[in-house]
Amino acid sequence: MDTYEDMVAERRVQICARMDDALSRSGRSSDDVTLVAVSKTVGTDEVVAAIRAGYRVFGENRPQELVRKMGELGDRTGLPQVRFDMIGNLQTNKINAVLGRAVLIHSIGSAHLAEAVSTRAARRIETGELQSAVDVLLEVNVSGEETKSGFAPDEVRASMEHLMELSGIRIRGLMTMAPRGDKGAARATFSGLRELRDELSSVYGIELPELSCGMSEDFDIALEEGSTIVRLGRVVFDPAFALQ
Repeated sequence: MDTYEDMVAERRVQICARMDDALSRSGRSSDDVTLVAVSKTVGTDEVVAAIRAGYRVFGENRPQELVRKMGELGDRTGLPQVRFDMIGNLQTNKINAVLGRAVLIHSIGSAHLAEAVSTRAARRIETGELQSAVDVLLEVNVSGEETKSGFAPDEVRASMEHLMELSGIRIRGLMTMAPRGDKGAARATFSGLRELRDELSSVYGIELPELSCGMSEDFDIALEEGSTIVRLGRVVFDPAFALQ
């Protein structure tokens, strides 16, 4: 019987093949995309298996798990360097745990949170604890689902000028999540995010190179629609997940 590590490695080959197919349909290559292995539901041993399989970027949605896993990985010898992103809702009282650890915060879903992250980051830059502004993505509720968090598209349009003035953050792009179980709605959500990015870039003269969208069920559609970051959890780590 294959080991868990074998399963993760074999699954990665399948995922990369699916990604390559989708990217070829959109005229892009794998160099244009970052694959984030969403490790929020697994332990450090599973993360190590993924590292050995070739993954180098991981995503956590709870700051305490981010801190714990980074610390435990730091105690392991012989592992290559990896990066962690913060992909989940971030409470203001947890910001300090994320600064200096997460390379990219995907989930800035309000002006209030953007201001709070910027203020704390600027303070750390002044004291020399941080070298530069924090890279962030603005989370946008493109689909309009009440259960989804993030800016409404019109809120982003209204807030963009103010957000660009915040010295402690650097806006690198946009993030969204699509409705589950509806591939047509997913495609409309992803294309809507891309069109909003293009509009904001044109109106405000700002480069927004990153589009974080696409998960285990719909990452190929997201890649066809221009995603530059896919966030894959179950398809990476769950042996029971059926990759179709």
